[in-house]
Amino acid sequence: MTDIAATAAGSAPAWRFAREGRIRPGSEDHKQLFCRLLLDTFDPYKPAVIPWPTLAPDALARLAALPFWDIAVETELHTSKNMQAIADGTADPLIREAIALNAFEERRHKVVLENMIRFYGIEIAPDESFTPPPDPEWAYLCTGYGECFDSFFAFGLFKLAKESGYFPPELIEVFEPVIQEEARHILFFVNWAVWAQRQRGALLRPAYAGRRFAALATRAWKRLKFAKGGVGPKTGEGSKDGMNNAAMTIEGRAFVAGGEPLTIKSFMKLCLAENDRRMARYDARLVRPLAMPRLIKAAMPFLRFAG
Repeated sequence: MTDIAATAAGSAPAWRFAREGRIRPGSEDHKQLFCRLLLDTFDPYKPAVIPWPTLAPDALARLAALPFWDIAVETELHTSKNMQAIADGTADPLIREAIALNAFEERRHKVVLENMIRFYGIEIAPDESFTPPPDPEWAYLCTGYGECFDSFFAFGLFKLAKESGYFPPELIEVFEPVIQEEARHILFFVNWAVWAQRQRGALLRPAYAGRRFAALATRAWKRLKFAKGGVGPKTGEGSKDGMNNAAMTIEGRAFVAGGEPLTIKSFMKLCLAENDRRMARYDARLVRPLAMPRLIKAAMPFLRFAG
């Protein structure tokens, strides 16, 4: 069904669905396209056998100083459970398999983080509580759009950490598969959302489009509140200090940029470039996550006034 080949640079796999020609969004071929994307590019790495590198004291101190490890663990917990909830209620066997794999990979991210935290002796106090969502589809829409926002900034932050030498190359190598999995997840999600909308009758599609927009707007508003420190620890997405992973991802540029100052505009340009690079690995017929790139591009003329 699919083709996996090396990119021109030879450094990363490029995935293309074997069926040639145009694929209509919402069609059976479209469903096969975005589900096979996730299933065929699965990386079977095992967290238990990851060889965590020994860090020099200064590198260990930098790692421990990052203030979002507890939030990251909590976020993976809530994300995986929300995804498993909708997978369990999905009738289509192929989509159920793909979303269940997505949930598994998010649980695996949580284990990777927990193993790293344990290995390096980093102290966190994560909130392990979780209430099953009364509306799994709404929870998945909110979770998916939240991942679109967070991953966009994480791509840039990871690149910045690599270029600045904030983390040693061995640690960057460990987390590369995790970061790329997030690219696959948001690519799958936006295609699923388009497909799900097209499955509704013509009269019901506007209502579902409104539901999608409401979920996106809800996540955008929460990220804005996050950046101002306005969401507390009991939301499942805020830290014990009233900060959060969205704010910390953006402000994390100050931590990982090293001695070189980096403006918000420069950081956003880096995020845009990294988002394009990671998405370019996959079949161009897949719908791309466009909310954050379009928002940032529209805001670029005004970012020169930001720090």
